[in-house]
Amino acid sequence: MMEQLLKDGKVRAALTFIEQDNDATTEEQIELTEIEAPTFAEAEKGRAYRAKLEALGLEQVETDAAGNVFGLRRGKGNGPTLVLCAHLDTVFPAGTDVKAKWKDGKVYAPGISDDGRGLASVLAILRALEAAGIETEGDLLIGATVGEEGLGDLNGVKHLFAERQDDIDGFISVEPGSPDRITYLATGSKRYSVTYRGPGGHSFGDYGTPSPIHALGRAIADMASIRTPEKPKTTYNVGIVGGGTSVNTIAERAEMVLDLRSNSEKELARLEREALRIIHQAAEEENRFRGRTDAITVELKQVGDRPAGSQDPDSPIVRAASEAVRALGLEPTLEAASSTDSNVPIHLGIPAVTLGGGGDFGGCHTLGEWFDPKDAFAGVQKILLTVLALVGVAGVSEPVLEVREKVAR
Repeated sequence: MMEQLLKDGKVRAALTFIEQDNDATTEEQIELTEIEAPTFAEAEKGRAYRAKLEALGLEQVETDAAGNVFGLRRGKGNGPTLVLCAHLDTVFPAGTDVKAKWKDGKVYAPGISDDGRGLASVLAILRALEAAGIETEGDLLIGATVGEEGLGDLNGVKHLFAERQDDIDGFISVEPGSPDRITYLATGSKRYSVTYRGPGGHSFGDYGTPSPIHALGRAIADMASIRTPEKPKTTYNVGIVGGGTSVNTIAERAEMVLDLRSNSEKELARLEREALRIIHQAAEEENRFRGRTDAITVELKQVGDRPAGSQDPDSPIVRAASEAVRALGLEPTLEAASSTDSNVPIHLGIPAVTLGGGGDFGGCHTLGEWFDPKDAFAGVQKILLTVLALVGVAGVSEPVLEVREKVAR
């Protein structure tokens, strides 16, 4: 299949275009990075991306209710529909200086790699397809999602599949990473905001009043004793704590944000049950210790729910990506499970991978984030070959991605 593609003149022209387009791809990467896009505030970057998709000739370009921006590149209609996308949002708050700066051949800017590289790679592939005049057998749904980072909770890709699940046969998301990188397993997570409340009082005059902070401390200490399996990898972390007003005040409120993760849905559910039991038990213990039955209350708000999932490393989508890597003279790296937009389709049983967009990078999620564009085109070439293998090229190759049986609704 890959041999057929590499022999085709139009495919070779597209690969050459991508290499020659490397500087332009980097320039577009910088342009997009310099538009602020904190999670939940991606609209401005979404408008810019939509304009680019429209300028490249996609049909039915639209911004959906979640803020995702997608358009359709039609094939001959004889194959599957494949999503190709990156995410618009970054972890950085509004007001962050996102102006790019060059130093020693590297470009520095918050978000330049994650996911400025992904966004630019998707557009470079679309330009290459158009420049080479490649007609695919299947359709390509191309664009960008919102809410991939942090408490965005994959809300963009969740919305995409809630609305269009029956139209999608496969999914590729693009993140920063080397050309050999293939992510095909999904780490699930549950996140909770936990708030303990109580009557409060003076630390000396009202001593004996149950304390929300003490209840919080009990919960954290007990959770720190939970044993989790190494395989499947399962973890927990209290990432944020807060509460109280002064050193001599019994707090009226204490809070934490809890992150639970696992590569197994079963282990994640087990860990969640145990953590929630401890959280409620801590309030009861603080009340009982102080002789007050209901002084401390606890409120839980789920702020994250990312599904876990797995697929066969020998599945057509993983094989296609692996063969694309080998076509570039590299050895594919099947990465450990992680949390990306691919979590949702993998969990739903829809073939999906997250691929590295090429180029060296570092400092992701820090103000010192950087990207080195030297030979970065190889990542884009790998993705292009994967896409073409999956959807097929008219007169050259048949799709290896199957059209899914649609569920009647």
